[in-house]
Amino acid sequence: MAGLLSRIFGRRREQQMTSVDVMSGGPAIFTPFSGDAYESDIYRAAVDAIARNAAKLRGTHVVSSEQRRKSGESSLNYLLQIRPNPYMTAYDLIYKLVTHYYLHSNAFAYLQKDERGYLVGIWPIRPQSMEYVVDGAGTLYCAFILAGGQKFTLPFSEVLTIRRFFNSNDLLGEANTAILPTLDLAHTQSEGMENAIKAGATIRGLLKFNQVIAPDKLKAEKEAFINDYLTVSNSGGIAAIDTKADYIPLEMNPAAIDEKQLSAVKTKIYEYLGISEKIVNSTYSEDEWAAFYESVIEPLAVQFSLELTDKLFTQREKAFGNSIIFEANRLQFASNTTKTNILKELMPLGLFTINQALDILNLPPVEDGDRRLQTLNVVNADKADQYQLKDDITGREGTGNE
Repeated sequence: MAGLLSRIFGRRREQQMTSVDVMSGGPAIFTPFSGDAYESDIYRAAVDAIARNAAKLRGTHVVSSEQRRKSGESSLNYLLQIRPNPYMTAYDLIYKLVTHYYLHSNAFAYLQKDERGYLVGIWPIRPQSMEYVVDGAGTLYCAFILAGGQKFTLPFSEVLTIRRFFNSNDLLGEANTAILPTLDLAHTQSEGMENAIKAGATIRGLLKFNQVIAPDKLKAEKEAFINDYLTVSNSGGIAAIDTKADYIPLEMNPAAIDEKQLSAVKTKIYEYLGISEKIVNSTYSEDEWAAFYESVIEPLAVQFSLELTDKLFTQREKAFGNSIIFEANRLQFASNTTKTNILKELMPLGLFTINQALDILNLPPVEDGDRRLQTLNVVNADKADQYQLKDDITGREGTGNE
């Protein structure tokens, strides 16, 4: 482990560091949420639903100008889209970071760069604790301590950081303590159902003997009574005993948990995470998916895009239009009717190439499919002006000849 960490983080010269004084007055120290939210099956399923859908986002380096937007460096796009480090795919990386984001309200990743300053790897970090510190020049650093006790300090400029509930601390998101009472209630409900099930398999009656019997004999009599009368082989449902013992049945009425209470607790957890139950169990409609994407997935895409753009490019590179964007083909989740209507309306305008239209319909591309088709009923605005101007001149000349 130590060898892997030194290869990832390199050998860094230790510097004199001091804690950061933030405007809120509190310490800028991160410690993971200890409420075990991930142990709740409801919370885990909800976070998984968000993470696996967010992990479909496609990170891309683009260079934008007033005229067009083109794809950027291929090696950077390989890291963003396929394999950010030798041990995980781009899907794995985003899934893990989004999971950390919802469990701890903070997610960190090391942006590994070579001597030229080019990105060569992205490594998610799940620290035991992290403190923001500064050196003598005022440069901000992240001092991490891992679960195994390893310590390393990274410049803030090399750490991807996304935060949730960004409120009281100037550098960190809030812990998930607000949902703890609901998670405790969900745990109590789960235990209650388990105990209710177990109660049905415990003592169902008392066999009271009218005389003193030795313990081993008492146990043998009990086993004989169970085998004779309390098994499925006793199809008649009748037990016959003499005066030496009385069988007293016990009524077991385990408390049933109200279905409305179970539903209310689930709803509170889902609302805390900003999703609905239909998203979790994948029974959503087209409109419900669109609302989920816009309210949950898109904000995550914006955070990833802004953070990576700022930390991967210099000010000069950003001024020339370099940026990182995260986006998904939202039309893949639309119904076939919606897809067909969109293509009918927009294809004649030349907004899609043939292959882009096929991709929307989940069909493979075709040769020479990167060209755009446009109806002759729609003309270029400049040419329309020229056409109208020509007609106007022709009309005037005709009037003069008359």
